[in-house]
Amino acid sequence: MANIQTLIEEMKTGKHDADLLELYVDESVIERQKARYVLALETFKDHFGDKEVRVYSAPGRSEVGGNHTDHQRGRVLAAGVNLDTIAVVAKRDDDVIVVDSEGFNIKPVNAAILDINEKEAGTSEAIIRGVAAGIKNKGGIIGGFEAYMTSDVLEGAGLSSSAAFETLLGTILSHEYNEGSISAVDIAKIGQYAENEYFMKPCGLMDQMASSVGSFITIDFKDPKNPIVEKVDFDFDSSNHSLCIVDTKGSHADLTDEYASVPADMKKVANYFGKDVLREVDPNEFYANVGDIRNAIGDRPVLRAYHFFGDNDRVVDEVAALKANDFETFKNLVKASGGSSFKYLQNVYSNKNINEQNISTGLAMSEYLLQGKGVCRVHGGGFAGTIQAFVPNEMLTAYKQGIEAVFGEGSCYVLKVRPFGGYKVFA
Repeated sequence: MANIQTLIEEMKTGKHDADLLELYVDESVIERQKARYVLALETFKDHFGDKEVRVYSAPGRSEVGGNHTDHQRGRVLAAGVNLDTIAVVAKRDDDVIVVDSEGFNIKPVNAAILDINEKEAGTSEAIIRGVAAGIKNKGGIIGGFEAYMTSDVLEGAGLSSSAAFETLLGTILSHEYNEGSISAVDIAKIGQYAENEYFMKPCGLMDQMASSVGSFITIDFKDPKNPIVEKVDFDFDSSNHSLCIVDTKGSHADLTDEYASVPADMKKVANYFGKDVLREVDPNEFYANVGDIRNAIGDRPVLRAYHFFGDNDRVVDEVAALKANDFETFKNLVKASGGSSFKYLQNVYSNKNINEQNISTGLAMSEYLLQGKGVCRVHGGGFAGTIQAFVPNEMLTAYKQGIEAVFGEGSCYVLKVRPFGGYKVFA
């Protein structure tokens, strides 16, 4: 815990530059982060007064492998990135949690009252109350705090700003009241609990887990109540590549039925075998019966099941490649996953408007610019939104200029995989 003015002076004089570089993994962003932290500290002081504070951070995440596999209890590979939500925090003497978040009007939440409130569904207050309840349910201690939060996790870019918010709340309560004893895995599960039960939105665990654990992580959802989570130790910075997320400016409006059709089609194939999800189906039985399945329920469900079985296995191979420090094999697997999403999963554009194919155009332009030296794929749910590219650093400037010539200045976000999840900064 430190005095605000002391932290501001230390930031300005560069005392914490090494700490920030370790967290954000990119020397080019350090000056911007310093200014951001100073502004956050000054804003907290303006809103809450000059107090002893701590600073916390939680990252956004990027899905890397296992496109649309989690809802079928499959495997995924994800990574925490160096865009984050940060919070300047002071502990209170009561049970009231006061969050002042840039761009949001969040009411104070009394953590002594943890009953689910249907009127709060869909609000930040519901998430705060749900995280507090989740910690208490696991035997943790909860209490009040004041926080000023600011985020550079991009909304609508598939980086999961909501998971970063949930992780940040759990990390704060873990350190402020539980001596940091609540594990990253438990914080992720608590975030999912808050979103499912209090925010009242069904969601998987991938987003929260990637934000809470950080770095590369792989999750096997075969047993959804006890998913197997493994942190993959790989120094992404040593690969001499950057992770780019490109906003192709496509609209998500009127695409709800497209997203819903993916699990629905996969479920049709699972039901053909008397199962609930594809993970319960023997792939060999599926391949042996493709002719009968397509005659019974059509070709698209068959193709989407084909994608699931392929991408579910690819996650295992991607993890093995990272562990072996074989980044070229990893890139080839990412490319194969993207190709499978395009050809078989068919979530790259909507048939409602075949003249609007932003993601397809982004992938085509990326392949042209990368000349076989980098790889690209659809990012997240698909149909509109963002693509992901692993770009050799020596090609980064040319790639960014070329892709932004198509989608506009600022559409390409250059990221790094950060080694930490929920984090107490300057510990």
